[in-house]
Amino acid sequence: MRKQLMKGNEAIVKSAILAGCRAFYGYPITPASEIAEAAAEYIPKTGGVFVQAESEVAAINMLYGAACAGVRAMTASSGPGISLMQEGISYMAGAELPCVIADIMRGGPGLGNIGADQSDYHQVVKGGGHGSYRTIVLAPSSVQEMADLTALAFELADRYRTPVVVLADGFVGQMMEPVAFQQTAIEAAAAGWAVTGTAETRNNLITSLHLDFDELERHIRKMEAKFEEAARRDARAERWQTEDAEIVLVGYGIVGRILKAVVEQARAAGIRAGLLRPITLFPFPAEQIRTVAKRAKAFAVVEMSTGQLVDDVRLALMGSRPIEFFNRVGGNVPSAEEVLAFVEQKFGVAAGEVLAHV
Repeated sequence: MRKQLMKGNEAIVKSAILAGCRAFYGYPITPASEIAEAAAEYIPKTGGVFVQAESEVAAINMLYGAACAGVRAMTASSGPGISLMQEGISYMAGAELPCVIADIMRGGPGLGNIGADQSDYHQVVKGGGHGSYRTIVLAPSSVQEMADLTALAFELADRYRTPVVVLADGFVGQMMEPVAFQQTAIEAAAAGWAVTGTAETRNNLITSLHLDFDELERHIRKMEAKFEEAARRDARAERWQTEDAEIVLVGYGIVGRILKAVVEQARAAGIRAGLLRPITLFPFPAEQIRTVAKRAKAFAVVEMSTGQLVDDVRLALMGSRPIEFFNRVGGNVPSAEEVLAFVEQKFGVAAGEVLAHV
């Protein structure tokens, strides 16, 4: 298939349309604005609906309505807008409504700035709204993966009847690369549980309200079971040069790409390094990390936040291996050179004697 040169943000929209998305509700925000722009241009051409809402709060509730009708629908924003959507996301998770949400992360807190960042990890991966729920979270590291993981996001959203987030830093959203769209275009049919305005669906009731304590507990247990199923079936990670690695670098998004260069340079310096890049942030690829840890002596987590991904790596390893942490924040992207200097400082010849006793 012929490749097309485009931004990651545009690739999300074109892939969503091929996956049957026919409704987009959103409010523009840098560095995610091209998603709304592309949706405004392309989705009406498919017979779908684009609405620029008056706010992110309005957008997420419009998405709730479209999902209730069984329409494949999505929205997109960045950190401040995703914060405003958290109540609606909790409602959609509680009502078991499938949808796709793209979060192109920028620097925070507050308005912060428009630079690439990864500081939305906790609010997205852990669930920023109230209640016992999770969202499935996919983390692309290339424009091709922006397309591929968006298609997967719609599939997983329908399979588990839950919101799915495509979580990308602003760097990946703004970069341009060739993309091949592998999937065949589909026209998604409304599910049997949806409310479509027909006599047959009149009795379908979609709500997240369960006033009886036992009823709500049963509902939460049901949701918990499907999240556990997702953890068994759908955790994904890229493992690169980990077969003989003594030091494993862990990072997602643009950081994962930078770490490949670090691995090559570290090996040239005599340090046997490898990369594990989480692709699903929830479900987290804990088992893959533990498998790599059977040989590896230590781990180094690199991220563009003050330390959020590193918490899940620590939980996966349960103290079995030492973990070092390197970060840049505020819109700064770590360079391969500064990460390599960190690796050499922690795991160079001098550190090798320490690691030999781990």
